[in-house]
Parts: sequence; structure tokens; C-alpha cells
Amino acid sequence: MLLSATVFGQQFSITGKIYNQANQPIAYANIVLLKTQDSTFVTGTTSDDFGKFSTNEIASGSYILKVSFIGFENFSQQVLVENDIDLETIVLKESAESLSEIEITYKKPTFKKESDRLIFNVENTALSEGNILQVLRNTPSVLVLDSGINIKGSEPTVYINDRKVHLSSDELVQLLESSSANNIKSVEVITNPSARYDADSGIVLNIVMSKNLITGYRGSLFSNYTQGVFPRYNVGTSHFFKNTKINLNLNYNYTKDKINREGEEVVNFLDGNDAVEEIWKSDIDRNSWSETHNLNFNFDYFIDDNNTLSVSSSMLYLPYYKYRISNNTVITDENLSFMSRFDANSLSRNNKYNLGFDLDYVHLLKKGQLSFNAHFTTYDNEKFQNVFTDFFDQNNALDSSSLFNTNANQDSKIFTSKIDFSLPINETSNFEAGIKYSNIKTDSDITKFDIDINTGNEQIDILNSDVFDYDEKVFASYSNYSLNTERWSLSLGLRVEQTKIEGISISNNEVNSQDYLEWFPNASIQYDILDGFNLYANYKRSITRPNYTSLNPFQFFLNENTVVVGNPNLTPVFKDHYVIGTTLFKSFTIEAYYQNYDGKISELPRQDNNTNIISFTPVNLDKTIEFGFDFITYFNVTKDWSVYFVTSFYNIEEETNFGNGFVKQDQWSNYSVLQNDFTLLKDKSLNISLTAYWVGKNLQGLSISEDRLVSELSISKSILKKRGIISLTAADLFNMQDFDVSNRYLNQYNTRFINMDNRYITLGFRYKFGNTKLKTNERENYLEELDRLNESEH
Repeated sequence: MLLSATVFGQQFSITGKIYNQANQPIAYANIVLLKTQDSTFVTGTTSDDFGKFSTNEIASGSYILKVSFIGFENFSQQVLVENDIDLETIVLKESAESLSEIEITYKKPTFKKESDRLIFNVENTALSEGNILQVLRNTPSVLVLDSGINIKGSEPTVYINDRKVHLSSDELVQLLESSSANNIKSVEVITNPSARYDADSGIVLNIVMSKNLITGYRGSLFSNYTQGVFPRYNVGTSHFFKNTKINLNLNYNYTKDKINREGEEVVNFLDGNDAVEEIWKSDIDRNSWSETHNLNFNFDYFIDDNNTLSVSSSMLYLPYYKYRISNNTVITDENLSFMSRFDANSLSRNNKYNLGFDLDYVHLLKKGQLSFNAHFTTYDNEKFQNVFTDFFDQNNALDSSSLFNTNANQDSKIFTSKIDFSLPINETSNFEAGIKYSNIKTDSDITKFDIDINTGNEQIDILNSDVFDYDEKVFASYSNYSLNTERWSLSLGLRVEQTKIEGISISNNEVNSQDYLEWFPNASIQYDILDGFNLYANYKRSITRPNYTSLNPFQFFLNENTVVVGNPNLTPVFKDHYVIGTTLFKSFTIEAYYQNYDGKISELPRQDNNTNIISFTPVNLDKTIEFGFDFITYFNVTKDWSVYFVTSFYNIEEETNFGNGFVKQDQWSNYSVLQNDFTLLKDKSLNISLTAYWVGKNLQGLSISEDRLVSELSISKSILKKRGIISLTAADLFNMQDFDVSNRYLNQYNTRFINMDNRYITLGFRYKFGNTKLKTNERENYLEELDRLNESEH
């Protein structure tokens, strides 16, 4: 009797792996276990990112194991459980059934926190009906500021589908703002990238696009109208096609914008005793007009089960870009008595393109994978600027005028190639290695013409005209080892990069050469103490090389008293990043971090109190330290209402020596995000997302930025039998997104108020055709079986 009770009470496990016919793991496949005699539901699970699954606590007996995944034939197998069973590899065959019969209603959680990254899933949410920049504005820890995209005080390296985007900050914003988000699957904020990523990828922002999994065709047409200060328009189309040999994704967007930005700047010019001598107060109105064409595609050719060839491209073309700056500056003495004023009007026009192309080849080995990538970018920018200034005397009478033109041209070529090798050592560990070569060549010139207003004659300003040639070569190799067991996760990597840079200023006969070899280790470890309770720690060393624009010694005058100047003496920035954290109850994370920058590059507004000129120039700060504490939670209030909340308290300390004095500043700040997501109506066709994040007073580049509150409401509704989607987005609901910036150290005393065109309403419509029932390649949970189980319990 004791023996039979022991056998009867024993429980066992079933494990296995789910793969496709191309020997690739299938993540999020549904595994359901049913009783043989009556097909009643016993348990269920889903495969992980490596295709593995495990079901535990199964009593002995006869069962039917069913495996299903979108676009593949269902798999069914009878299993007799008398001990632990390892089914090894289950291969699913692609289904030829029509997608019009497939309906996916499961919607996975919006956020997923891992030890080295935060995954923000936006597919089939209200946010996906806007543009990509709007999605990033709502992505936790990501700040979209006037100067570009910022994460924890650093500019991230942006990847799309793990391919690096070779664009400047302004061009990246233009690309993302003109690109529809309806093809985004998720945004990954990778705070500890592995050695596979470039060493200058201190923090990676990877935008993951959806893939077409099923044989067939689907497409969409969309249009958006935005009303800010001025109206903006965006139209586009997306197409997806796949059969047994090819997979094609094609997206095109056209955007027509007029963006307004107003500001107020006050510069207190000081005398030799650092007392205020003159106050220059400027009211500045900026307007930009642009027409942007954005085309990207990805073409995969499946040569056979083990070989795939891919060609992809991302192309940005701006045939029309106009930028106008109207500056009215009033000059007073320290007692605010009027002294003089001037009106400066600048008008510039650009014609530019940025065309990027990738060629990929992937070969599946008997054990492991070998991949090759070659990338080429060609960039061309032609800019013409006209600046006219009227100067008025102390009686407010016209005293004199000036006029100058500037022609600036840039032609850049970027070429990279890399080989990556991945080898599964066993079921729990993996080894990666690779090599990479990259080369950036840029030829640029600037010519400034002073114009006689009376005669119209032009004269070249030789001192402010130049030719600059830039050549950068980087040779890199890396290796990375990862281990994933039931309790432990470990990743160790090392990357080595040899950098050679040469910049030549023709007019100044100045050559800037840099040649250095650096090592970049990274490590990540996590221990799962209990289910839903873990501890983890990360470390990474990275580099930020000064870009071409920063090294370029050109002086580009916005008006007679404001100039943007490069710095050929910049050196690379090295950063050490440490993180320790814990996750509790699967939904609450506490994290502490420390970042140490050696020579962080910041563009500073430097006032010359002798010439009354403001120069915006990049400099290396001697020391920058940032440390803080993050508290993150995500939970479901109800089955239709989820909440994400994060608050971060951090301190930034900056110090440097300008030669005329030592500067040291530090500032505590708070960054908090609260996001609510709702899925409403019986058919789940109404999605609402409400996001607000608070950016407290903070320090960046010796400048103090004041508090601001960013807010956005996004609503989407499916119509026309789910073939159409209408969307509405409202931004800056509380009109608290504009902010003040101040500089007060040594002989620097100036402030700015930034009023951006960020309060707007967007109305959009998207119509889907073809196999419209395909929504996502994510897991379709075993909700129906659970519902049946719950019904049987009542």
C-alpha cells in the first residue's frame, strides 16, 4: 500500500524544443497538455526565446501534447508519463492555409524588464498609429529633447532590427518623425549591450520591426494630419509579401511639415570684475518648412534550409528644406537703460539625402550560425544661407546694415563589413565571436561671402572659409560567452577596437591625427532566487568618438553675434557603467547605477565678454559622474487596464578647467513616468494610452534645465471589420513641456527659454488589405483552454 501511494503521488515533467523546418527556434509557441480519455485541459505553457519549454508537476498517465503557432501546422503527440520525459526537438511545418481564417486576439503585456534591457512592446496598441518619434517619446527612460534623443544623460546609438543607423541627431529625428509606427513590434532600451555591438554603443536603442511569418500578402495605406502651431501632413503605405522562397517588406512615407519654435535668450556680458556691463535680450522666432521622402525595404531570399540572402535599405530624401530665424535683440546697460538694438533675419535652404544599404548572408551550420553583413551609406547635403541684419543706435534710429551669404557642402561615404559566428556549446551556453571593419570619409567645404548692400558686390571672407577632409577607420574584434540555466544567467564579453582618424583643414593647414587601441569588457550576471525574485549586476566600458561635425573647425555664423564652431582638439570619451538590481514578484524592479565619464563631450554656449559673441562649441569636460536609483513596476489593475510606473532619483556632477578657472557643479534630479493602457469594448477594438513623465531640474553640460511635464494621450479604434483604424493623439495636455536653461559659472551668465512646437493634435486613418487578420508574431496564449477549465469549475 505504501509503495502504491508513493508511485501514485509522484509527479513528472515534460521538456522539449520547438523548431521550424529551417532549424530555427520558435519562440512563444503554445504547448497544451490534454487528458487522452476526454481531452480535458491539464496544463499549458509557451516556448521561450530559444524555443525551449517545460511543464512540471504532471501526474503519471496518458496525455495528448498539442503544439501550435501562427502560420504552422498543429502538432499532436500522445505521451505516456511514467517518468520525466524529454521530447528533444519538435519540428513544426509551415501551414498553407489562408490567413483570412486566422484571428489573433491575444495582446501581450506592454513592458518587459530584463537584466540588461527594457522591452517596450507597442505592436497593435494605440501608440502604433503615430510616428516612431511619438513612440520613443512614450518609451520609458527615453527623453526626446530639442537636441535629440537622450537616455540617462547620454545620446544612445540607434539600431533598426539590430542594424546601426548612420544619421546625425537632427537627421535621425527627421527620419523617425516621418516614419509610421504601425510596423513597429517593440523598442528595446539596452543599457548593457553585449560585445557584439560596437564599443561606441554605450546605450543601444533598438527599434524592432514586425516580420511577415505567413505565406501571402498584406498591406496598408495610411494618412495623418497634425495641427500644432501650423498644420503637418503625412501619408504612406506598407506592403508585406512572403512565399516559400522570398520575404519582402516595403514601406514609403511622405511628410510635409512646418514647425515653429520660439525662444527668449538673455546674455549678461560682464566686465573685468564679473559685474554685469551689458544685457542682451533676444526674442527669437524659428520656422522650418520641409518635405521628406522616406523609403525602406527588406528582401530575404531563402536559398535553402541553411542559407538566406538579404538586401535592405533605408533612404531619406529632403528635396525641400527651408529654415528661417528672426532675431530681435535689445541691448541695455546694467540698469536696463536702452543702449541699442539689432534685427537679424536668417534664411537657409537645404537639399540633402541619406541613402543606406545592407547586404546580409546567414548560413546555418550543423551546430551554430555564420553571418556576414556589408553596409554602405552615401550622404550629401547642400546648404545656402542668407543673413541680413539692421543695427539701430541709442535713439532707435537705423544706424547700419550688414548682409552675408554662406555656402556649405558635405559629402560623406560610410562603409562597414562584419562577420559574426555563433556556436551553441550545449543547451545552456553559447559562444559568439566576430570581426568588423568600418570607414567614414567626408569631404566638406564652407564659403562665406560678405556683400556690399549698396552695390551688391560679393567678397569672400577668407578667415571664415575652409575645406575640411575627414577619414576614420576602425578595426574591431570581439568574443562573447553566455550561460542560461534554471537559476543562473551569465554573459561575459570583450571587444577590441583599433581607431585611426585624420582630419585636414586645408585653409589653416591643420592636421588632426588620432591613433589608439582600446579594450572594452562587459559582464552581466543574474541569479533567480525564487520564481519572480532575482538579483543581477552589469558592467560595461564604452567609447564615444567625437563625430565629424564636432571635429570640423568651421565657423558657421547664425548672425553677426552668434556662431557655431567645431573643435578639432576633441578627444574620445570613455565611460564605465555599473548596475546592480533586483526584481520582486515579477513586476517590481529596484536598480542602482553608477556612470563615470572621462572627457564627456558637451556643446556649450560660451560668451566672449570682449567681442560680445556667443559661440556654441563642443568641449571635453574633465570629469562627469552620474549615479542614481530606479524604481520600476508594471501591473494589471484589471484584465483591460495596465499601469507602468518608474521613478528615478539621480545626481550628476560635472567639473572642468577652462584655463581661466575651475568649474564644478552637481545637481540632484528626479525622472518619473506614469503610463496607463486600456483595451476596451467587447471586441477589444478600442485602445487608449495615457502617458505623463516628469523631468525635474537637472544638469547637462554645465547648464541647468528647469522642471517640465511631458504628457500624451493616444486613442485608436478598429472599424470596417477591423480593416480600418482611426487614431487620435494629443500632446502636451497641460502645456508644461517648455522649459528654461541657465548657465552661471566663472564669467558665463546667460539664460534661454525654449518653447517648442510640441503641443499638437494628430488625427490618423489606416486601411489594411490582403491577409488582414495577421496581427503579430507574438504568442497566442492558451486562453480558450483556460476559459474551458474555469467554466468546468463553476
